[in-house]
Amino acid sequence: MREYIIPYMKKPLVILGIVAVIAIGGGLWLYRASNTPSPLDGFAACLNEQGATMYGTYWCPYCKQQKELFGRSFSRAKYVECAMPGNPRAQAPACREAGVQSYPTWIFADGSRLTGVQELEDLATKSGCALPTAP
Repeated sequence: MREYIIPYMKKPLVILGIVAVIAIGGGLWLYRASNTPSPLDGFAACLNEQGATMYGTYWCPYCKQQKELFGRSFSRAKYVECAMPGNPRAQAPACREAGVQSYPTWIFADGSRLTGVQELEDLATKSGCALPTAP
């Protein structure tokens, strides 16, 4: 009886082992990919340090486009969400107080503004932050 059980048990164990190896390998790859610094991390952090703030909304397609120019690095830039929870067309008090009338709006430490999607080169010029050069 034992001779029949062992061959049948080997197949599920082998499959389980293969699945475990694939899952662990995939998890390590994802972890490593998410922790790899982006070339724009320093630029986005510099914008923040220089007092540049982007005001936008989650529903604004131009805000989405602006964020996509930064990729993962946008998390290092200062961002103010202007849509109110539960009423996305109402404007958050911080945005009203800043006089934001369109999205996206970049406001700089000196009070100057840029509205609409901005090329990274324009943000670099305005802020004095250096863009990374291509290798």
